[in-house]
Amino acid sequence: MSITKNGLILGATALTAGSVALTGFGLHYSQTQAFVRESPKEIVDEVWQVINSRYVDATFNGQDWRSIRNEFLEREYASKEEAYEAVREMLKTLDDPYTRFMNPEEFRSMQIDTSGELTGVGIQITKEEETNNIVVVAPIEDTPASEAGIMAKDIITKIDGQSTEGMELNDAVNLIRGVPGSNVVLTIQRDNREIDFDLTRAKIEIKPVRTRIEEDPNVGRVAYIRLVQFSNNASAEMREAIAQAESENVNGYILDLRSNPGGLLYSSVEISRMFINQGRIVTTVDRVGEVDGHQANGRALTDKPLVVLVDGGSASASEIVSGALQDNDRATIVGTQTFGKGLVQSVRGLSDGSGLAVTISKYLTPDGRDIDKEGITPDVVYELSEEERELIASDRQKLGTREDGQFRRAFEVLSDKITRTAQN
Repeated sequence: MSITKNGLILGATALTAGSVALTGFGLHYSQTQAFVRESPKEIVDEVWQVINSRYVDATFNGQDWRSIRNEFLEREYASKEEAYEAVREMLKTLDDPYTRFMNPEEFRSMQIDTSGELTGVGIQITKEEETNNIVVVAPIEDTPASEAGIMAKDIITKIDGQSTEGMELNDAVNLIRGVPGSNVVLTIQRDNREIDFDLTRAKIEIKPVRTRIEEDPNVGRVAYIRLVQFSNNASAEMREAIAQAESENVNGYILDLRSNPGGLLYSSVEISRMFINQGRIVTTVDRVGEVDGHQANGRALTDKPLVVLVDGGSASASEIVSGALQDNDRATIVGTQTFGKGLVQSVRGLSDGSGLAVTISKYLTPDGRDIDKEGITPDVVYELSEEERELIASDRQKLGTREDGQFRRAFEVLSDKITRTAQN
């Protein structure tokens, strides 16, 4: 999730691969122009002002926000660290895990994270509102977490033996992060069992797009494109992948967004435009009902049959793309219900080098669906069996091959679409 261009990052998760990041809603980054002040109290007021002017809920979770300002400014703070704790306490009253404060180190890490170079174990996590559980949104491919077999929807119950019950998301991230080569043990609850994963932290470089050509005697060549994150360079790599596939005369595409936790909003819009020639892609709505819509621009790179693979780890930007393709009748969605993160955040640099992520709006699919907490329902539901999940978890090379049940089903659907297209 990099913070450049329109800087909109989609998501509501923290990336423990060495930084704090957002995936599930759009994220807009802007740097405040305030001067660094001597009084730690000033950062408290600066955060209050941003929330007061931009927060999506004009009732501030049913609170008197001005009284809260008075309460926190009447306190004395001996250090910036005390002010930072007060800021976190103030934000906690909003009951919004996605509106978060980042100290200068965490904010710098987030900026590095979105460039695609990370340090850590390689998982996206979130804190569920209903249960307060720390939950894995998705492991990032070819990282310690994915290679160990950690899966989307796993619940992290302990970090190095410390219970996560009642733990804040930032605290969990800080415990999981660390120096490359060092170890961290995550205790995972999956179904009715607990599993310990001893992970070695590493430097992680994310290549967002992976592609290959699948040959089939009945339908010819099919391009399989796996997108693992909507990072800064994802749209450029996707454009190259489609151009290469078109040069090889493919007859259709499978776009794999499984376990893709999201990323930049503009990246999701640009990639949608590569497949959709006309129509709306996504709409964002703020607290006063102002609407900002993103449309296709008549420059689609292909109109060939398309199937999109999704699962419970497909969040935010992944849901924008799959929702846009579904509502515009451009693709058939195959897999399982997506994660359901449809909020937009603005990320701002503060005067002392710290940062603030603020929920400022929600996004809707072209048909006006609010998918937050709901997700995208596939057109063709295919749930992997426990045996199939374990097979892929034990050997990630099988993902996107005929040994992958969801891929097989997607290929069947695409083959039928290609055949019908050829007959028309």
